[in-house]
Amino acid sequence: MARDRFIPEIHVWRLAFLWLAMLACFGALTLRLWNLQVAQSTEYQRRLAKQSLRSVRLPGIRGRVLDRNGVRLADNRPSYCVSLYLEELRKAGNVQRTVDNVMEALYRIAETMDRPLPLRPQDVRLHLGRRTPLPLVAWRDLDETAVARFIEHAGEFPGAELTVEPVRVYPQTNLACHLLGYVGRADLEKLPDAAADGEPEKYHYYLPEMAGKSGLEKRLDGVLRAHAGGKLEIQVDVAGFKFDEVSSRAPGHGGDVTLALDARIQRAAEAVLAGQRGAAVVIDPRNGDVLALASAPGFDPNDFVPAVSAAIWNRLLHDPTRPLYNRATGGEYAPGSTFKPVTLLAALHAGAVAADTRFTCPGYFDLGSARFRCWQHWGHGSIDLQAAIRYSCNVYLFHSALAAGPEAVQAMARAVGFGRKTDVCLDFERAGLVPDDAWKRAARRDGWRDGDTCNLAIGQGALLVTPIQLAMYAATLANGGTLWKPRLVRQIASAGGAANEIAAEPAPNGPRWEPQHVRVVREGMRDAVNQPDGSGKRAMLPNVVVAAKTGTAEYGVKGAGRKMTWMIAFAPFEEPRYAVALLVEDGVSGGTTAAPRMKQLLAQTFREVDGLDMPPVEPLPSVPPPTPDPGAAPAVAAEEPA
Repeated sequence: MARDRFIPEIHVWRLAFLWLAMLACFGALTLRLWNLQVAQSTEYQRRLAKQSLRSVRLPGIRGRVLDRNGVRLADNRPSYCVSLYLEELRKAGNVQRTVDNVMEALYRIAETMDRPLPLRPQDVRLHLGRRTPLPLVAWRDLDETAVARFIEHAGEFPGAELTVEPVRVYPQTNLACHLLGYVGRADLEKLPDAAADGEPEKYHYYLPEMAGKSGLEKRLDGVLRAHAGGKLEIQVDVAGFKFDEVSSRAPGHGGDVTLALDARIQRAAEAVLAGQRGAAVVIDPRNGDVLALASAPGFDPNDFVPAVSAAIWNRLLHDPTRPLYNRATGGEYAPGSTFKPVTLLAALHAGAVAADTRFTCPGYFDLGSARFRCWQHWGHGSIDLQAAIRYSCNVYLFHSALAAGPEAVQAMARAVGFGRKTDVCLDFERAGLVPDDAWKRAARRDGWRDGDTCNLAIGQGALLVTPIQLAMYAATLANGGTLWKPRLVRQIASAGGAANEIAAEPAPNGPRWEPQHVRVVREGMRDAVNQPDGSGKRAMLPNVVVAAKTGTAEYGVKGAGRKMTWMIAFAPFEEPRYAVALLVEDGVSGGTTAAPRMKQLLAQTFREVDGLDMPPVEPLPSVPPPTPDPGAAPAVAAEEPA
């Protein structure tokens, strides 16, 4: 008998609910698809495009640095490069096939240009691994012949391109190297670009950009560097390689800087320091213009572009003569007898001496049980103030300083700018030291004594100055009492062409000299050069009256015989145009070592700048080769012959 089939009971309402649920799901899915494909398609396309874009910053054109006559001290030159876009040279399959193809292209280009192969297979592999849309730079700084050969056969090299990069160059090589400084690669996060909303632009990549690392290149980096760098937007494929260029913005230009410096005077200053350790600073006493600022030995800032090699850096860093050290602004030295006009002006101002005050110099000065000697061991006899400067008599200065008191001398030293920075617009400037009772108690745990006053009077003891301070002081003597701020930068021109003049400005709290006081000091300095028995006679010029003061300061271990040799000078005497401070380390004396170099510096300046007929340059006296600098601890002793 046939069994009856079992048919389960199906509820209509359950079936209806199921169909309604399925319709709702399909409806929601359809709505979502419509929203994605229609309503928000523009937004998602924008996001997709953004994800496939890469922003590249192009280097701006750095501003130039010029001397007062337009001579280029720092400029830019074009560097011709050959680059390869590896996306155009990729081969299907493993990476090695692409590497082989790129190396083959490099071999052919190298043979055409007759240049050595610059890259290895591992360099190509590394670039591929980075998946950067930037080209692989193969050759830089190509000469004209290589560029011409590449251009002639450019169609034979798919994926290769000739590009031009700006490179910093110093046309005068090591001239004014400490003043100019050098540049190096900039950090991406420190680039000055800003978007319209004021926020820094975001870059995925950037081509090498230079930033100032020392000297004026660093201090004026905000002026010299372009504030609007170029921008290139590249569309990439899923592998990260270049697909298309979307947009670009031309790089901007930095501002030009014109200095007060005169390249002719700077070259003369460096010439007289050749082979020595020392410094020379030339100031225009009429306005404080820095006409020359030399430190020796020096370096070639071109060695730092685009990056200094390890070999050169180690050589400079370990050179015992310290060629990276700017002695003109950062060196602190005892000034020796160049300080004597300060002491005498302080004594005149205090009423302790007058122009006709006479003291007898027997060759020594007894202070209690201590004996301070004059450099002229048999003495100068009875002399007045003007003669004391002429002969550089120590004994006269001891009497004058003790009569005036140390506070008067210290106050006058600070009034001419010692003990504080000049703010010359260079990093690592030192302030020097004007010692006093408070300093000695803190540093030496002892009070000020009359012996300290005697050493201070002749520029010895703990007194320290910098060459630029001494030059500004010489300029103050030259113009009769106006202490200027040193003006290194005369003009800043923006990229748009507008030029801002930097006004000359007197320094605050300068000296207040009576005309008759500064006149007798100036006349003593004139006699020191132009009288046959003057301490600075080796600086005399035949047709220009020079006024000067020599200085010889012992330093280091007492009795070791190491000396800083100085001369300060200004000329012409009646209407000074140049004031100079010149230092030679480890010389014989100021009169023997510094004076002939001052003569040569001034003669060349008057010849080349003023067109005066000057005698031919005489051979400079030999100086022992520079020795490693053990430090500048000054000796407490009277100076050797000035």
